[in-house]
Amino acid sequence: MARLMSMAVIGVVMAAMMHYSAAQTAHEVGGTTEWTVPTGGAATYTSWASGRQFVVGDILVFNFQTNNHDVAEVSKESFDACTFSSTIGNIITTGPANITITSAGSHYYICTIGRHCAGGQKLEISASATPGASPPGASPPSSTGTTPPSTQGGDSSSSILFASVFVSLMSLVVSFFL
Repeated sequence: MARLMSMAVIGVVMAAMMHYSAAQTAHEVGGTTEWTVPTGGAATYTSWASGRQFVVGDILVFNFQTNNHDVAEVSKESFDACTFSSTIGNIITTGPANITITSAGSHYYICTIGRHCAGGQKLEISASATPGASPPGASPPSSTGTTPPSTQGGDSSSSILFASVFVSLMSLVVSFFL
């Protein structure tokens, strides 16, 4: 009976972990470009975002040097005008910054330092509530200038953590039967 109870507990833990790993991906914003004023202008981040699916619970990792850049979530109007008088939440000034996507829909991020936003250091994403679902009101992000080659590298995921814990749990399960 104790063995059956242990198996049930392990099964529940594994199911919870699988849900967690499916619902959370860490996206390193800009890939190898990181969060900086891109040489290709705003199209750099538009191109980077277009190759990804963002889901509530995912984490955006803005890699930047403290005192050189920052990140603020702003409204669509502030994003378009590169103003930050009405940010959503606090301006994050210490890099790297991790921002968890907490709602479905469009999200807009800019650097508020100098003319960085006007130079293209801005990101628009559309997040869905669940993997595979279309974001509410999803439309392709606006693009200006020439689109540079997409930088697909640089994403990390909770899958590595999940895999290591999964292997550990499976070892425990096997030890029960040997």
